[in-house]
Amino acid sequence: MSWNEPGGDKKDPWSGRGDQNGPPDLDEAIKSLQEKFTKLFGGGSTGNNGEDGPSFGSPIAGLGYIAAGALVLWGFSGFYIVDEGNNGIETRFGKYVNTTQSGLNWHLPAPIESVEVVNVKQNRSIEVGYRSGSEQAIGSVLNEALMLTKDENYVDIRLAVQYEVKDARQFLFNLVNPAATLKQVTESAQRGVIGGSTMDYVLIEGRGEIVAEIKKEIQEVMDSYQSGIHITSVNLQDAQPPEQVQNAFADAIKAREDLQRLINEAEAYSNDVVPKARGAAARKIQEAEGYKAQVIAQAEGETSRFSKLLSEYSKAPAVTRKRIYIEAMESVLSDANTLMIDVKSGNNLLYLPLDKMMQPGNPAPMPSVGGTVAGGTEPQATTQQPPQNSAQRFIAEDHVDHSTVRGRDARGRQ
Repeated sequence: MSWNEPGGDKKDPWSGRGDQNGPPDLDEAIKSLQEKFTKLFGGGSTGNNGEDGPSFGSPIAGLGYIAAGALVLWGFSGFYIVDEGNNGIETRFGKYVNTTQSGLNWHLPAPIESVEVVNVKQNRSIEVGYRSGSEQAIGSVLNEALMLTKDENYVDIRLAVQYEVKDARQFLFNLVNPAATLKQVTESAQRGVIGGSTMDYVLIEGRGEIVAEIKKEIQEVMDSYQSGIHITSVNLQDAQPPEQVQNAFADAIKAREDLQRLINEAEAYSNDVVPKARGAAARKIQEAEGYKAQVIAQAEGETSRFSKLLSEYSKAPAVTRKRIYIEAMESVLSDANTLMIDVKSGNNLLYLPLDKMMQPGNPAPMPSVGGTVAGGTEPQATTQQPPQNSAQRFIAEDHVDHSTVRGRDARGRQ
């Protein structure tokens, strides 16, 4: 009996379908997989005649749904958020495309485009000449710190440079390692500035100027590289001579400080003495000017008085002459305590004790009259009324000759 005759076991001698122990039928496997996809995506539908037709549950439709879902997910993966203070740099197959600001942004998902976020507000820093941190103790790095000055001395310089990113595109694409490049530029600029300065200028006098010049040179070089870096500050952490000569340099600094202290003390003394001297000089000048004004005023007054006196003298010479004489004698004899008056008609002298007469409460003594030159007893002469005030009264009354008033030494003349 053949394999396909009625009543046979319908075994296929080539495919082995009738053999239960052989491999599963390919059609059945496809059908089973189709049923699973149909259940997964909502089942299928049959045609009007009850025959199976194209439906949503077919394998092609399921694969389409899978592809659509994957495409949607792939598109959603292109959304990204840039935080405040950051910039997003979009690249397409490694080439720069766009710079995005803070907020929600979208780009073609990977592997077509990618984005790198750069913090443009972060304050970054590098250290030149020393290292600090938890892993390494703070210390000097000699190959970076030791520098030669203009006067052929070594100094140990430690700098800290702080910078920000001003252009994220240049920062990412123009330099391979921006931090390492900045460190090398800083060291080069530092050596150039220190090499053109003396040791005293670097360590004592010109720290601020040196830092400003180093910062300027670093910025100029980094701008020429289009690095996208902005130098915010350059701090001179330490500047000192090498360790081997620090003691001697400390002594030199102490001597310089003593010199400055003495200079300050001298300036303080000068500030105290000079104003006083200037004040005394100004006072002397004012006194001299006052004396000058006084003398000039007196001279002008005397000139005016003599001018008026001349006009009066031209009118009455004798009266004016006598008046001038009386005023002159009054001026001369006003401070005299004793007067010796030669009597007009004889050799006697009239003695007036003015010092006694001017004392209050004492009776006025009578004037005494002297004798001859030869000597002997001197007769006493008394009067009823002594002179009241001065010799002017006697002179005005012509008791004496105006040309014979003289001192005690005139007694011997006859």
